[in-house]
Amino acid sequence: MIRPPRLILASASPRRRAILRAAGVRFTVDPSGIDENIRQRDPRRLVVKLARLKALDVARRHPGCLVLGADTVVVCRGQILGKPRDPEDAVRMLELQSGRWQRVLTGTALVCGKRVYTDLAVSRVRARALDGRRLKRLAGKHMDKAGAYAIQDRNDPLVASVVGDRDNVVGLPMRSVKRLLSRARRAA
Repeated sequence: MIRPPRLILASASPRRRAILRAAGVRFTVDPSGIDENIRQRDPRRLVVKLARLKALDVARRHPGCLVLGADTVVVCRGQILGKPRDPEDAVRMLELQSGRWQRVLTGTALVCGKRVYTDLAVSRVRARALDGRRLKRLAGKHMDKAGAYAIQDRNDPLVASVVGDRDNVVGLPMRSVKRLLSRARRAA
């Protein structure tokens, strides 16, 4: 019997691991070490390019395995918001989003041998309008998340509503992942 290739998640994100586990996907983790500071004004191209670079980086260390990379950004009022650099940057991001709609984009990439499959998920998020004091309290809490907030926290005060896939906003759209795995299986 031929065993399917092992899946490796090219991310250190505990949220991405939790989403894959909840979906019943078996995988191991090997985070990518690529520099994520690349110049790209189009957020759609940015997240897909970063997901692809992460997956390719890890695939070099694991020939014969399937490698999944992902990258997420928030776009509000034309600004691309990644992870905040420091607490002041987090306050700036949260003030920008307060009371407004924004888009959350996640690019996913799956390396399967010499092939790379990519996908893009987009969700819309409406943020509650919060006063400056509440925004400052929230600012240092989620320094490792795009947009400086965490929808998965039950008591996160920022998110009022989501249109689209919630797991995309958390950082790994399973609908995209399933599409990529299906494409890789069909090509095998």
